[in-house]
Amino acid sequence: MSLRSFTLGAFATVALALSAAAAPAQAADMEEVKLGFAKCAHCLPMALTPDLAKGVKIEAINFNSGNDVLTALVSKSIDVAQVTYLHYITALDKGFDVVAISGQVNGGSEILTAKGIELKPDDWAGLKALIADRKAKGEPLRVAASRGNAQDIHMRGAFLKNGIDANKDVQFINIPNPSDHAAALQRGEVDVICTVEPFASQIRASGAGRHFTLPYDQAAGNLTNLIVTRSDVIKEHPKAVEATVASVVALVDKLKADKGAWIETINKYTGMDKAVAAEALKNASPDYAMHKDSTLAIAAMMRDLKYISHDVSAAAEKNLDYKFLETVTGKPKSDLGF
Repeated sequence: MSLRSFTLGAFATVALALSAAAAPAQAADMEEVKLGFAKCAHCLPMALTPDLAKGVKIEAINFNSGNDVLTALVSKSIDVAQVTYLHYITALDKGFDVVAISGQVNGGSEILTAKGIELKPDDWAGLKALIADRKAKGEPLRVAASRGNAQDIHMRGAFLKNGIDANKDVQFINIPNPSDHAAALQRGEVDVICTVEPFASQIRASGAGRHFTLPYDQAAGNLTNLIVTRSDVIKEHPKAVEATVASVVALVDKLKADKGAWIETINKYTGMDKAVAAEALKNASPDYAMHKDSTLAIAAMMRDLKYISHDVSAAAEKNLDYKFLETVTGKPKSDLGF
């Protein structure tokens, strides 16, 4: 072997060694984000964000409910959270440090009636008459939801608009974990329930309950999911937050184009039949925009319902941080819900 060939060969070997050493170093330098998400049809696709992430390593962690996710965020166990607009307003009312950075998926709420409750879909007059009759007999209608979740506020808002006070006219039953809703109906423990997909589709498919209405005719509309973080995370890791928002935007685009991976994810985390999962997605609208006017309307409605004790409108608007969405999408905030 000539000196020249040896030198070139040695150089190539050293170059490959340096390259191999550099790769893990770069991976080690990549910022990590712990991202929490809840167990519902429109929440579960957040499990796909690690594979869509660029420039950040996302650890996606599943929780039973949005309340659990919010608790993890404010206790600094996670960095970014998929919660709901309701959680956002509630957190601000309690003085927590939360900043909204992206939308995700809206919809997913449905009010269903148990066996033996003979109401036609959207028959609010019939429901009011039933509530009055049961109240007169001293047997108030038992209405359930997961208190603190979007479905609770959707239900209360729809009830209020139709002249029903969820605090006085019915017996409200809190069932924190939505996966327990079907069993509660089957056991006859509740008469009406507002639940989240895919559990709503599961209830209909099993015959445990029947569709009454999609409770979107109220101030919150069909707004559901919001991606939030804390101000300290934004201050200390702005590029990681931006990359996380980019993964959410990529996710929303993916969900609009192909629901196959979405169905697979629901099946993986809930064990539900794929046909039920596909049915659930009929009531889901991927959307990364953050809708300011509706957010303020939700805050006002929540105060009217005595869900919160303060007027948080100013904070709710101030803490909608559009800069990451603007950078990622190339759109002005006026096109992103502001």
